[in-house]
Amino acid sequence: MTDRLAELSAAGVAVWLDDLSRVRLSTGTLDQLRREQHVVGVTTNPTIFAKALADADAYDGQVQDLATRGVSTEEAVRMLTTYDVRWACDVLRPAYDASDGVDGRVSLEVDPRLAGETEKTIAEAKGLWWLIDRPNAFIKIPATEQGLPAITATLAAGISVNVTLIFSLDRYSQVMDAFLAGMEQAKANGHDLTNLASVASFFVSRFDTEIDKRLEKIGSDEAKALRGKGAVANARLAYERYSAVFAGERWQRLADAGAKPQRPLWASTSTKNPDYPDTLYVRDLIAPGVVNTMPESVIHAWADHGETEADTVTGNYDDAKQVMADLARVGIDLDDVFDTLEREGVEKFAASWQELIDGVDKSLKAAAAGSTKPSDAAKG
Repeated sequence: MTDRLAELSAAGVAVWLDDLSRVRLSTGTLDQLRREQHVVGVTTNPTIFAKALADADAYDGQVQDLATRGVSTEEAVRMLTTYDVRWACDVLRPAYDASDGVDGRVSLEVDPRLAGETEKTIAEAKGLWWLIDRPNAFIKIPATEQGLPAITATLAAGISVNVTLIFSLDRYSQVMDAFLAGMEQAKANGHDLTNLASVASFFVSRFDTEIDKRLEKIGSDEAKALRGKGAVANARLAYERYSAVFAGERWQRLADAGAKPQRPLWASTSTKNPDYPDTLYVRDLIAPGVVNTMPESVIHAWADHGETEADTVTGNYDDAKQVMADLARVGIDLDDVFDTLEREGVEKFAASWQELIDGVDKSLKAAAAGSTKPSDAAKG
């Protein structure tokens, strides 16, 4: 039987899971994915945690303890989420050790409501890093204008970073520059660069969703023919920029000091349009040295019917540039698309974070009233 995920890994794509929950940890399904499905990393976001805490009783015992201690709601959220990430780091430690620290990583996001506040983002990143206390953690920082200096400062402090919510090529170039500056400062600060790592999360399917909506509104045959092509083109051109930066002299000086490159990570890789192949954003984005973080459904889809080619990115730069030019020609304002996606990305994660806070707050109040179930407290 063909091991399609093994083939994908051999082609240079690190398979990461875009999900985490206490149930997944306690039942051993995350470890099973590591052992049987070549999963070597985990990403989380506020939406994932909001769903995990809303759907499971597995948090009740810790919630009861936190309520007894009288901690604030926001501190309880930190305790609950860092507990899961710390546990997941331990589950994935074999992948971390086997890859010399490249994989085996688990990401936790800074409160997205701080996306516009540089100093608070830095302080929160340091606090989360301290709470998790595992070398294979990543702290996620959004690639907003205010996030860029926070990325540099966090790396300079010796903290590994997952840069999230990247949509445009120009912002991606700024992210890579922030990474290089952070690593240079980390070196100057005496940190061991061999243990410091970063990925740059370039979002994929959300781009097609936004572009396709605009193409439908334009309505011409030429516009409609471009549906489902923009996201892959945009990501392929991001890889072209990555390849150029990490072949340069500035990077080579860091590499000589033991640094590892900031890998591109393809995020949001489940297709939102049922007319598109369910493995589209895996199949068309295979290249050496990338991460593809997938929902479990996409991992299983690839294991069932994915077809790995050696490289579906580097030979397609000209085609990708043509797609982007065609999008602009039919009337797509790409700068507005990028601005919209970044703004909505932060807003959506902030809304999920508030949902998470509200859910934990209800659970804490219920626990303090003598029940770990908010509904029970309401009955009382």
